[in-house]
Amino acid sequence: MGKHEFAKSFRDLIVYQKARSVSQRVFVLSKAFPCEERYSLTDQGRRSSRSVGAQIAEAWAKRRYPNHFASKLTDADGEQNETQHWIETAVDCEYLKQTEADVVIGELQEVGRMLGSMISRADDFKGDGYGRVHEDSAPYGSLDEFFG
Repeated sequence: MGKHEFAKSFRDLIVYQKARSVSQRVFVLSKAFPCEERYSLTDQGRRSSRSVGAQIAEAWAKRRYPNHFASKLTDADGEQNETQHWIETAVDCEYLKQTEADVVIGELQEVGRMLGSMISRADDFKGDGYGRVHEDSAPYGSLDEFFG
């Protein structure tokens, strides 16, 4: 996307792309965790890291309602903070080196700063064109059934 282009999808958002990247990093690093952590630390860290991007995607669908948009972005921020906790726990348990954790935590903090900026500017993401939807041919019948 160019400097002045608008996002057409949540996939165009840099914060979403960064969230996916850090989620993948958490996945790869957690492969080295011991088997006994499979249903606790491994699962929790992977789940929370993946949820960041999922929450951003959900927020995108609610952007026409700035309060709902901000709420979902706040959920995403909560998930990135939770992921930081699990990464620090992995260091405490000596499953990760501090240098590895520092990289992931730095990426998560960057995502958190971006989310904070989006939350404070939620109205800017509202966009235009949220009036009545027009479809040339609806597979479920006439739009008049729904809009009278």
